[in-house]
Amino acid sequence: MAITFRKSIRILPGVTLNINRFSWSITLGARGGPRHTISSTGRRTTSMDLPGPLGWRHNHRHGRRR
Repeated sequence: MAITFRKSIRILPGVTLNINRFSWSITLGARGGPRHTISSTGRRTTSMDLPGPLGWRHNHRHGRRR
């Protein structure tokens, strides 16, 4: 079993700093509405919860980290 680390810190209402073993990210937006996540690895994600068991997510990566 792998050891994992993840920490989410709420900076302001609607702004969250997420930290894990390999990177960090900032999420803008509240639950129930659209959210935009920008990661230190270059990944940008836009997601939104839809009614019922549906959800929508769009990923976009700028460059590659090696």
